Amino acid sequence: MDTMQLAPEKWVDRYGDALFRYVVSRLQDAELAEELVQQTLLAALANQSQFAGAGSEKGWLMSILKRKLIDHLRSRNRSQTRDFSDESDESLDDFFDRHGRWRQRVRATLLEPLDSIDRDEFWPIFQGCVSELPDKQAGAFLLREVDELSTPEICKELQISTSNLWVLLHRARLRLADCMTRRWLHEKQ
Repeated sequence: MDTMQLAPEKWVDRYGDALFRYVVSRLQDAELAEELVQQTLLAALANQSQFAGAGSEKGWLMSILKRKLIDHLRSRNRSQTRDFSDESDESLDDFFDRHGRWRQRVRATLLEPLDSIDRDEFWPIFQGCVSELPDKQAGAFLLREVDELSTPEICKELQISTSNLWVLLHRARLRLADCMTRRWLHEKQ
């Protein structure tokens, strides 16, 4: 496919919803998601000549959107004046006893496969829990677990060290486990 076969006038109708869903699921901010989709479409329009035709239009637009999202996360992380801890370690003390052992084990039901009804209930709760994470933790977690980027890629994109990434991921997972236990498992009992 060459650049003459691109159909920019149809991008919003064909791909707008998919682009929006992708970015809003990561940012939980509809206005910002709309802005990033608009920036993506404008960048694609301005750079049509760079479309190599090796993949689909949607794939090309999605790759531009991912770049815009990563740039946004990077700039947001730079502009924040908070240190890498995001929160004091005191808030994590609730998870461990004085010997450093877990106070409460993760229930096996959290690890059981979900049937279709449970999946429909699960994702809104999970997205709500992700939206409650501090920005840096949410960004690192989503890049790792949803976008499946490697440690070096995430560190490069967010401009953080490997040890900072591991701290962010560890704290995000603790908070998500706590939130999901409260919202998901207690609701199901």
